[in-house]
Amino acid sequence: MQEEKLLKIINHYGVIPQLKHFQSEVFELTEAIIDYRYVEVYKGSPAEKYHKEHIAEEIADVEVMLLQFKEYYHINGNDILKIMNEKIDRQLKRLEKE
Repeated sequence: MQEEKLLKIINHYGVIPQLKHFQSEVFELTEAIIDYRYVEVYKGSPAEKYHKEHIAEEIADVEVMLLQFKEYYHINGNDILKIMNEKIDRQLKRLEKE
């Protein structure tokens, strides 16, 4: 069901416009993370809660866009997980060498 919704969205707007929208969502996530890092945020404060919620919202936006592309290009989630695990393991090996 979710797959159909995602395809309906990307098919309606088109891949290139959604790619441009994806870029803006990634930028917004980057800004939210930078804001959290450079604003004085105290553990348990309302500001910390606000910034974490903002980051979570922007991550959700990015993930929705990624899911649209995954569905549009018929890319299997298990294939993505396999590649992710390989990349994580490779990075950990690099860390061991540093």
